[in-house]
Amino acid sequence: MAKFLIQASYTPEGARGVLKEGASGRGVAVEQVVAGLGGTVEAMYFSFGEDDFVCILDFPDTVSMAAVSLSVKASGALHTRATPLLTLAEIDEAARREVSFRPPGA
Repeated sequence: MAKFLIQASYTPEGARGVLKEGASGRGVAVEQVVAGLGGTVEAMYFSFGEDDFVCILDFPDTVSMAAVSLSVKASGALHTRATPLLTLAEIDEAARREVSFRPPGA
């Protein structure tokens, strides 16, 4: 499963929706859309500041995450950022791989 950190902020229209249906209603909506593409919600928290909520989602692949991202952004109700999350073991594996790279100007 591919794991993602989602950071989101509501537009005024989206915030009005949260006021109308509550945080629990949005939690159910997130779980439904994620489950619809074979994923799961690991955690979801509302916050205040630059982001209105954050969540950690697991999807079977990155294309599923991209599909959700496109649909959510097209709604105009919120702005999101999706950051892929990697395990320590995945980074260890990446560090062991041979990479042929020449920096600019070298």
